[in-house]
Amino acid sequence: MKLSPAYRLATTILHGFDEYRARFQEITRDANRRFCEAAWREAQQASAERINLYEEKVGDTLARMQRTFPHEVMAHCECWREARSHYAQLISQRLDYELAETFFNSLFCSIFHHRHIRNEWMFVYSSREDAAHHSGIELCRRREVNGDWQSALGWALAGAGFNNPFADLDSDTALGARFLENHLPRAILHAGDAQIELLTPVFYRNKGAYLVGRILGGGEQVPLVLPVLHGEGYGEQEGADSRLHLDTVLIETDEVSIIFSFTRAYFQVDVPVPGEFVNYLQQLMPHKPEGELYAAIGFFKHGKTAFFRALNHQVAKREDRFIIAPGVRGMVMAVFVLPSSRTVFKIIKDQFDPVKEMSREDVREKYRLVKRHDRVGRMADTQEFSNFIARQDHFDPECLEHLLDVCASTVYLKGDKVIIKHCYTERMMTPLNIYLEECSDEETRVVLKDYGNAIKQLAAANIFPGDMLLKNFGVTRQKRVIFYDYDEICYLTECNFRHIPKSSYLDGDAGFSVGPNDIFPEEFGPFLFANPRLRERFLELHPELLDAGYWQGLQQTIRDGRVIDVYPYRNKQRFAGSVGQLVY
Repeated sequence: MKLSPAYRLATTILHGFDEYRARFQEITRDANRRFCEAAWREAQQASAERINLYEEKVGDTLARMQRTFPHEVMAHCECWREARSHYAQLISQRLDYELAETFFNSLFCSIFHHRHIRNEWMFVYSSREDAAHHSGIELCRRREVNGDWQSALGWALAGAGFNNPFADLDSDTALGARFLENHLPRAILHAGDAQIELLTPVFYRNKGAYLVGRILGGGEQVPLVLPVLHGEGYGEQEGADSRLHLDTVLIETDEVSIIFSFTRAYFQVDVPVPGEFVNYLQQLMPHKPEGELYAAIGFFKHGKTAFFRALNHQVAKREDRFIIAPGVRGMVMAVFVLPSSRTVFKIIKDQFDPVKEMSREDVREKYRLVKRHDRVGRMADTQEFSNFIARQDHFDPECLEHLLDVCASTVYLKGDKVIIKHCYTERMMTPLNIYLEECSDEETRVVLKDYGNAIKQLAAANIFPGDMLLKNFGVTRQKRVIFYDYDEICYLTECNFRHIPKSSYLDGDAGFSVGPNDIFPEEFGPFLFANPRLRERFLELHPELLDAGYWQGLQQTIRDGRVIDVYPYRNKQRFAGSVGQLVY
């Protein structure tokens, strides 16, 4: 029987998706080896390869389709309607059907340039949205505590499948048990039915391996994360300790949420059933959006799909309208928000302020850099959209007038619709400059300390923010300071940090020259803080940031090949101290 072009189109796309998934799983499943061998550079490369893999496989599949099918077939929406129906049948029994739907959408959008977004031609809504599907695959392993928390933790660590031994498992589990006995809710601590439940796959990221699950008992539950690390310096110097240790125990929802933050690199974790896996994680972090959790475990393209569906639902509720973002307006980006969805939208302006000497493509490359790079908990993840469409009455008139004025080449009206040809979205945060105007003295000290820590941790990841003004950083719900303005970002090793000569242009020395990459940290204080009181407090907390030698030392460390990790919990929470490490 001769197969229809639509059926062949569907199978061609599914073949491309299978190639993507096979390589994705191959990279992910090798994370255990990379961790056990402390192959930190290789882990960074694998993370970047896996991010780039999606677009590569979409491109390969598109090229295969263009070789196989006449243009009139590929450009015919009715053919895509039939192909969608066939594809939905082909993936109906798959455990990763939602990821397959997103891959289909990517090919459709590549052909139609993000136009004709209709559910009959692509998967605007999931083909299994109203059906309750359960795979029957067991995701977790469990152990009754029976009053012995140390033995239960020993079971948890011993069953993780690490090839390397623990340096002192008894000591680690004793510290962990003492922590749980001091911090667990009494209803769980003394419950006869208390148990530890852990997702079977281990979550790998950078230099850490994380066991993730929960503790249940007495009708209550708390999340549980057990971070496992190598001995100090392993993988960086000959003869260092390859044995493992339990670094801390985390049981607070906010602490676990930070582990899975939108500001961090994606985990390498072998996920058998993505949808059920994400549903489990949402039980641990009820306030975390579904899209962020998909992204956190590596499925960032489907995270974008989930975000788009949630945004459409929120806009349809008409609780509010798009408005200009609060704070200082950007020199490069026009920024607006939908407050009820906690979402920020950024559009590259047609003309930049004169001090910004860059092109539109330069800006887009900066955002691509952030997507590929380890964000170390200090840079917001972004989603990129083409031909974003909303009704005109969903916009506050002042907001729409501003966008049509400064982004005329990107934003236009078509009937009662607003068409945005290209934009980025991020999670909404309170701009740091606004936060500092409204917070208490104690909150000021805390956030200024974290602001400096954010700059240091970005530097440890070989990132220099460029424009470090307060308005370019935000404060999250957990009071963490996050960088979100990327138009001047660069690698730290590209900068030339210098001391201001004692005899300089400040003293009228006309011979003092400044190169395009020269940076003088001694000028940071007055540049960052117009308020003398804030400047003084910041310099008390982070005096080294004004020393060119500090920055030069970080550069040398990076050039020497050392990978400096930034762990997503506080230094004081660690059991074994933090010599040589940068932590939350």
